[in-house]
Amino acid sequence: MPQRAIWKGAISFGMVAIPIKLYIATESKDVSFVTLHRACHSRLRQRRYCPQCEADVEAAETVRGYEYSKDQFVPMEEADFEGLPVPSLHTIEITQFVELSSIDPIYFERTYMLEPDGVGLKPYYLLKQALHDTGRVAIAKVSLRQKEHLCCLRPFGPGLAMETMYYADEVRGTKELNLPEDQVKVSAPELKMANTLIDQLTGPLEIESYHDEYRATLTQVIEAKLGAAQPIAASPAPPTGKVRDLMEALKASIEAAKKERAAAIAAPPESAAAEAPRLKRRKAS
Repeated sequence: MPQRAIWKGAISFGMVAIPIKLYIATESKDVSFVTLHRACHSRLRQRRYCPQCEADVEAAETVRGYEYSKDQFVPMEEADFEGLPVPSLHTIEITQFVELSSIDPIYFERTYMLEPDGVGLKPYYLLKQALHDTGRVAIAKVSLRQKEHLCCLRPFGPGLAMETMYYADEVRGTKELNLPEDQVKVSAPELKMANTLIDQLTGPLEIESYHDEYRATLTQVIEAKLGAAQPIAASPAPPTGKVRDLMEALKASIEAAKKERAAAIAAPPESAAAEAPRLKRRKAS
């Protein structure tokens, strides 16, 4: 089934308007569960219950409310959100261009893909090529889901991606954490050894080689409960306690990394592990 655009509008690039459609770029692959009654394994229902009317309420009978005081609400209708006099409601207005490296990844929130719409094809690719040639990304604002987001537009594959971003006051930072960096002294040999370990483990990122082992193993456990797979042993708990000799631990890590790299070079590349089979729903008798 083709994706459905979640937002339509335009990118404002100087005097140029680029009509676009916005699509969600990622999806979760988590194993989902429902809540059952332990006694009979029946699926529990989530009720919308009004204690004032002492009755269940259908979704069509609900309205969003803002709590301005304890148990005091002001109801909000859809028209209240749609009629806001905010330019970013229908336009992604670019305000500046920056180096991507100047944005700390902690500010990135969610990724979307931008698709040119109609006459926006040529200016869309003009912007993409200009960003690519200059090595910069565009900073803009857009209103989505009852919030005006700061966002970053950047080239991605054959198109443009948009990252919504947190504002500065939404990032908690480290002020409340106990991080006494000035009380720790790292020796030159320890630092050299740590740098050597990093060099041994450095290489191009092959994102396709990473897989969700937790999800695959959890699926195996579920299959075993259904009688479709063999039970698996639990993973051993990681060792706990203080590292007594940091240099020895670093040396051992470097040797292990060397052996792993040598084995990887000698062995033929293996195909990515197949994902655990999807669970089959049993038909009701």
